[in-house]
Amino acid sequence: MIFKNINRFCYIIRIILLYGLSDCIPTNRLIFPLNIGNQFLLKFFNKHSHLSLGERFRLALQELGPIWIKFGQMLSTRRDILSNSITNQLVMLQDQVKPFDGALAKLYIEQSIGNPLEKWFEDFQEIPLASASISQVHSAKLKKNGQNIIIKIIRPGIIPIIKTDINLMYKLSKWAYKLFPKRQQFKFSKIVLEYKKILFNELNLLKETANTIKLKRNFKSSNILYIPEVYVDFCRENIMVMERIYGIPIYETEKLKKQGIDMKLLAERGVEIFFTQVFRDSFFHGDMHPGNIFINYKNPQNPQYISIDCGIMGSLNKKDKYYLASNFIAFFNRDYRKIAELHLDSGWIPIDTNIEDFEYEIRTVFEPIFEKPLIDIPFSSVLLHLFNIARYFQMEIQPQLILLQKTLLYIEGIVRQLYPHLNLWQSAKPFLENWMQEQLQFSKIIHILKDKIPCWINKFPELPLLLSNELKYSFEIKKNINILTQELRIQRTRNAQALFLFGIGLILIISSIFCFMQFKKIETLPIYLCIFGIFIWIIGWKRIS
Repeated sequence: MIFKNINRFCYIIRIILLYGLSDCIPTNRLIFPLNIGNQFLLKFFNKHSHLSLGERFRLALQELGPIWIKFGQMLSTRRDILSNSITNQLVMLQDQVKPFDGALAKLYIEQSIGNPLEKWFEDFQEIPLASASISQVHSAKLKKNGQNIIIKIIRPGIIPIIKTDINLMYKLSKWAYKLFPKRQQFKFSKIVLEYKKILFNELNLLKETANTIKLKRNFKSSNILYIPEVYVDFCRENIMVMERIYGIPIYETEKLKKQGIDMKLLAERGVEIFFTQVFRDSFFHGDMHPGNIFINYKNPQNPQYISIDCGIMGSLNKKDKYYLASNFIAFFNRDYRKIAELHLDSGWIPIDTNIEDFEYEIRTVFEPIFEKPLIDIPFSSVLLHLFNIARYFQMEIQPQLILLQKTLLYIEGIVRQLYPHLNLWQSAKPFLENWMQEQLQFSKIIHILKDKIPCWINKFPELPLLLSNELKYSFEIKKNINILTQELRIQRTRNAQALFLFGIGLILIISSIFCFMQFKKIETLPIYLCIFGIFIWIIGWKRIS
């Protein structure tokens, strides 16, 4: 396993050098040797210098394989930490993977359900309907009633590969944090852990089964959204069996028009589904790209959405929903002071942020935008500018809001493709205002108090003890903060020294390789340079440890 990690790590470093991603090294006096090494030595390995950094980043991820492609797709939504030139390239990443053998899929299903396939299913198609980096889908029929179904299978052997790559991603992110302490607000380690959570949720099809059942229950009597039935008896961690749906893919607009679908109503229902999931249910589909949405065309004047692939679902707590709705309404009303106050109250920006400066920055960016008619202002443009402000004010975007932003951009793209003249803002504003009014209704407040009062009564006798403990803990916290501050100063000094030594060591090692390749008659000098470089690296590692 260790050797596999080393081989994979070496391969990743090779791709980084081949695509010139060493250009990402920031200009910093502490890592001056690394910058010198990049300028004179590392650039020698760059075979794609004619391309922009964003293009090279995208191509490198494609070269590294499907797990890294999915990671790049997730990073494409992080405009709060990456430049637009990079995120615009990452949006273009496509998860296209060759299918694995259908006979192997059949054997894999039989091993999972513990019976021959023919006992429960018939007409199993070995050629898959679809294939992605994590899973593959085959069609079949239920033997007991002839119901058309699909069987989703996790790719055999994918989990060890994912674990290896995720561990390497995490180690690289930790190194980035240690080597570039001034970039710590980027929190790359946190992003990798978030990606790991999403990926392993997708790998467990029992979680997708539960998500699908819950979403179906939320829209049980709905005529605007249909969720396929799941056959729980056959579902396992690596197998999922569900009803096969028939519809027109949402992106095939010409086919929809030929069927006489009311495109304006279809677009309006797309917006309604999104806001209903977010604000009514607090449970929304986190991967609503066009490939996961179909349209039931049997009743063209009453079109119905069909949604599949519930592996990634998001939820918002009451506080986030309130602040999000309030922010949108404040945007509609161009109340920038309110927006600044909401960001501060919600903890989305640091507590020491100057609210006047934040309000001024928001006003400067959004006033010119809102001079246009609302119909011409895309949500994506507003979010893009908001994330640019976030970068400047070190605003930490919450993971659930990132997922919501990704879903919102998908919905906007779909709606504008279906009916370009739909005013998204006009469609969203009444929904949000009604939801805010419902939260302030007297009956709603009484209902909340009714739920909370028993808990408050139980806690009341413990109040003196809780206050005493709080005072004791606050004293301990203050003491620990002083100790940690002192340790942090020492560690920063050590990191700076280690960084300098790593840079010198890297230059010596690369120089030894360069000498060996260019001057093969000189045998001893490259060896001495390499040994000395490794020795300096060991000293640097001891300092950083």
